[in-house]
Amino acid sequence: MHASVEKIPTIPQKDILISSQFIDFYQMKKLISPLILISALLLQLNGNAQPDQKLTRAIFKELIEINTTNSTGNTTEAAEAMAARLRTAGFSDKDIFVGGPHPRKGNLVATFRGSGVRKPILLMAHIDVVEADIKDWSFDPFKFQEIDGYYYARGSSDDKAMAAIFIANLIRMKKEKYTPDRDIIVALTADEEGGDYNGVDWLLTNHRGLVDAEFALNEGGSGQLNEGKKILNGVQLSEKVYQSFKLEVKNPGGHSSRPRKDNAIYALVQALNNLESFSFPLNLNDGTRAYFERSAKLESGQLAKDMIGVAQTPPAAGAEQRLSDTPYYNALLHTTCVATKLEAGHADNALPQTATAVVNCRILPGEDPEKVRQTLIGVFDNQDISVTAMNPAKPSPPSPLDPAVMNPIEQVTSKMWPGVPVIPVMSTGATDGAWTRNAGIPTYGVSGIFRDINGSGAHGQNEKIRIDSFYEGQEFLYQLVTELTNKSNVKRNR
Repeated sequence: MHASVEKIPTIPQKDILISSQFIDFYQMKKLISPLILISALLLQLNGNAQPDQKLTRAIFKELIEINTTNSTGNTTEAAEAMAARLRTAGFSDKDIFVGGPHPRKGNLVATFRGSGVRKPILLMAHIDVVEADIKDWSFDPFKFQEIDGYYYARGSSDDKAMAAIFIANLIRMKKEKYTPDRDIIVALTADEEGGDYNGVDWLLTNHRGLVDAEFALNEGGSGQLNEGKKILNGVQLSEKVYQSFKLEVKNPGGHSSRPRKDNAIYALVQALNNLESFSFPLNLNDGTRAYFERSAKLESGQLAKDMIGVAQTPPAAGAEQRLSDTPYYNALLHTTCVATKLEAGHADNALPQTATAVVNCRILPGEDPEKVRQTLIGVFDNQDISVTAMNPAKPSPPSPLDPAVMNPIEQVTSKMWPGVPVIPVMSTGATDGAWTRNAGIPTYGVSGIFRDINGSGAHGQNEKIRIDSFYEGQEFLYQLVTELTNKSNVKRNR
């Protein structure tokens, strides 16, 4: 790869409108040299297309280059920078809030006022990012880079792209004098990726009125690309619940030259071996059932049959087992628990007095974490092993397949990318949607940003986002939000 000069990408050919001036240019092509003709066309394109993209890019770059990691970063600085952008665009101070529980952990809440006919919608994006060590990257992770059709930087994919888009789209609506039939609330939050001051939780607890909404749009769903081809547009309706358990075995120990029959390490290993061969029962919700039913249309052969079969009641014989051989499908079908840490002993020549392990579970929505703990106790089958929850679980109910939300998503998707299906998904990881769903705000993870099937480097090195996908996502979210805030669309969306 090679670095290019920072520039605005050329508009995709499909988005170019041929005007009378273009026709005039073509009619005059015999009188104008090819070089002059090309230059004139490019000037016209740049003059037509770039103002919103230029602004969005500038906002994105500004956000990227503010370090917002938990260890040394400052989300307050990023929130204030976005607040300044909005004030410059004409937003009043009464519609902008910056605050948080810690000087470095500020959140931004901005409100675009509507007619108030309906309850507001909430647009969420977190502006904190995962830690990034410059030694692990090919370049400074907090320097905005444009390389071979991608924007590279920590947070470029997760989640400053959506944050920049939401702010740019609010400014666009302000310039266009758009009047929504409900308030549009944008919340840019801190500590989604880790830390002690989760922004959405803090806002819901301390400033519920600022973010209360009929429903929310959030990260968690995206488009999927395979070798440049758009496969599907995913909408996250639910996410699994994060819960770790600590396993501990105590033993009197002794000298290693006189082994005991009961050994803390052996007991713990046997329990983990039991877990390795155990599978939690199949459990589909409306979203995951729809995922398999719709995904079957994109597949063929036995995989397509199994996707249809597992969604049936009762499931087709063998479908669950075959799908479970793929880790992602297995995670959609079952609660999963896996050993992630192991520690034991205190000396090479001593029998272990203590052996501990961490088992991390990702629990399906609607399942009780305490019942999962009790199931694990039964699987381990050793009363000498204590099993203790290490953190409070945050269960959240799945969001409904509400036609008032899903239909506009499908309509805008079909308009922008004919033939690309909308597929409900369940995140196997976690987002801030868990907090809003728990607070009674149905939350839909959708971005319209298409990502390579092989990943974007989120949480890893050289994180990136496709430039064309970034701007397509901006237009998708603009059209979707205007669809969801225009009362004339209500009847046809229900």
